[in-house]
Amino acid sequence: MTSHHFPMLQDDAWRLVAAVAAVLIVASVIGQVLKYTLARNGAHAAIDNLNHRINAWWAIAILVGLALLAGRAGVTLLFALASLAALREFVPFVPRETAAGTPAWVLRGSFALVLPLQYLLIWNGNHLLYSLFIPACVLLVLPLLGLLSGRPDSFMSHTRSLRAGLLICVFAVSHVPALLTLHLPGPAYSNAYLLVFLLLVVQSSDVFQYLWGKLIGRHLIAPRLSPSKTVEGTVGGILSASALGAGLASLTPFTRREAMLISLLITLLGFLGGLAMSAIKRRRGIKDWGTLIPGHGGMLDRLDSLCLSAPVYYYLLRWGWAT
Repeated sequence: MTSHHFPMLQDDAWRLVAAVAAVLIVASVIGQVLKYTLARNGAHAAIDNLNHRINAWWAIAILVGLALLAGRAGVTLLFALASLAALREFVPFVPRETAAGTPAWVLRGSFALVLPLQYLLIWNGNHLLYSLFIPACVLLVLPLLGLLSGRPDSFMSHTRSLRAGLLICVFAVSHVPALLTLHLPGPAYSNAYLLVFLLLVVQSSDVFQYLWGKLIGRHLIAPRLSPSKTVEGTVGGILSASALGAGLASLTPFTRREAMLISLLITLLGFLGGLAMSAIKRRRGIKDWGTLIPGHGGMLDRLDSLCLSAPVYYYLLRWGWAT
């Protein structure tokens, strides 16, 4: 098991697994009690949505746990598939006249070549190549293909959503498994803890924002972009997730204060990333990116808070803690 990044026999790992399982068990029990007492086992939109969300979190936790046990290859494969699903959700939702003009071979090449190559570079651990590959494709290769097509303005207009999708769904998200390639002080499995730290803090911020918003939310924070987000829910969620991050400091090379400040940073970036994706959905006239994850929407609805936080967290670790 020395080749794996996740410490299967470490006490801290088991405690973390137990804590996550305990939270999900309590949430499941509460959801079923609400279903029985308030909905009388009948249909109830809010409670049914809550239970769908909890069931989805069980599936997500199990998938991430199994991927971590499989090491870098498992984590890279999991997020490659997540990027594939997110890119498929992002690219088709373009104006019809634009979609009709998108060269099919560019779409096929992006899905079948660019995305797999990015994650192959992640798995191989070449920091320079996976940091530059997709930006080079978006900023250099696609514009060059536009020039060669003879209609550069039309080509760039038709591939606008694809270029944004490659940056958001592939480049940004790929920085999560890239955390396992960093050379950090301490045993190899500390990288896995840092990956778990990112996922727990950012995703728990979304959950806490949802819960605080339902409990005490009164004032909308961005009514035009996200009618469900409130000032109280956002502040409560970010502060709660930052406190959680401080509590996880022992799993990281951070001091408790550093863990809290980093948590505050990545939760703020998670909120801004989610808001930016909400603005795109608003412009396209859709509520969710898809229906892949019951209770959550599409894959991109679950990954949107990582689009800014994951790259910033990765480079913060690379420049501040990596050797």
